[in-house]
Amino acid sequence: MTTTTTEAQIRELGERWADAEQRGDVALLDELSVDEFAMVGPAGFILDKPQWLHRYRAGDLVTHSLEWDELAVRDFGGTALVIGRHTQRAAYRGNPADGSFRATHIAVRRDGRWRLAGIHMSPIAGPPPSTAAQTREDLS
Repeated sequence: MTTTTTEAQIRELGERWADAEQRGDVALLDELSVDEFAMVGPAGFILDKPQWLHRYRAGDLVTHSLEWDELAVRDFGGTALVIGRHTQRAAYRGNPADGSFRATHIAVRRDGRWRLAGIHMSPIAGPPPSTAAQTREDLS
């Protein structure tokens, strides 16, 4: 099936990316991303493209499962912004790296196709204690 809309093309890119992450397919991840790619991880660390790919190449990161859903795609012409949920079962250097994250993917159109330019991940957590306390006070 040929995709015609930006949203369908971006969703297809996301499916290919998630599959490549699960298989540790460095060649496909390289192909799906631009040279200027950058990732902000869930703990605030920043990886450039060579660092991002090296985690798989060295066997440091093993992704057992990855689900990329709840997608909202915004098309800005040559750039697309995708906000979704990234749920993974993974290990980094043998340590669990499981989690559910709110993730923003940035894609750019290059040579007629969409490629990943960036990913930013934040852990999905409950409200901070101050918010919970404020809510209890509001209900009193």
